[in-house]
Amino acid sequence: MSQAKTAIILGATGLTGSILLDRLVKDERYRKIKVFSRNHVKIKDEKIEEYLIDLFELEKFSNLFTADEVFCCIGSTQKKTPDNDTYRMVDFGIPATAAKLSQQNQIRTFQVISAMGANEDSRFFYNRVKGEMEGAVMERRILNTYILRPSLIGGQREESRPMEYIWKKIMLWGDHLLVGKLKKYRSIKPEIIVDAMIYLANNDYRCGRIESDEIEMIAEKYKS
Repeated sequence: MSQAKTAIILGATGLTGSILLDRLVKDERYRKIKVFSRNHVKIKDEKIEEYLIDLFELEKFSNLFTADEVFCCIGSTQKKTPDNDTYRMVDFGIPATAAKLSQQNQIRTFQVISAMGANEDSRFFYNRVKGEMEGAVMERRILNTYILRPSLIGGQREESRPMEYIWKKIMLWGDHLLVGKLKKYRSIKPEIIVDAMIYLANNDYRCGRIESDEIEMIAEKYKS
């Protein structure tokens, strides 16, 4: 087995990030997982190094931002963060800064969860911010850059998102109707996103933007 690696997770207290942290702790390919967060994670393990910081000031901690891989699972909603400037600081600022630090510190693999429909020219603020974030990440030209664009993410979040909950219930019934080119619009489980991210971090795969249906295909490779 090759030398065990160090990973950085941003967003390890969220739905997808917490699952990813649990998986990496159990994965023998990783010897250390650095977590940059405002709050403590629920998992306790000797592999985990926690840095409780203000993520808006991530650049101040560039000397600690060293690893083989970065997994950026940061994301908010306009309901949770109604102020557009603050929302942009979260969904654009943090991933863009993380990519900048990854480039500076010669980290070879950078993965970030974006969203389906991300487009810097979109008239919708949410999609536009995600698109601008993707552009800022790609500009860093990190050797292995993967931008995952999942559709609606299933699973139970700690915070209340009533409209998202209703839409998930609808999608549970309607997903089977989405076939062919429409498959990418099916809801996706956070565990599947995590499977795909771990596969991408440990196998050769073409870099760039990865749509939701392709995330599902990559996750199947991880399971096989």
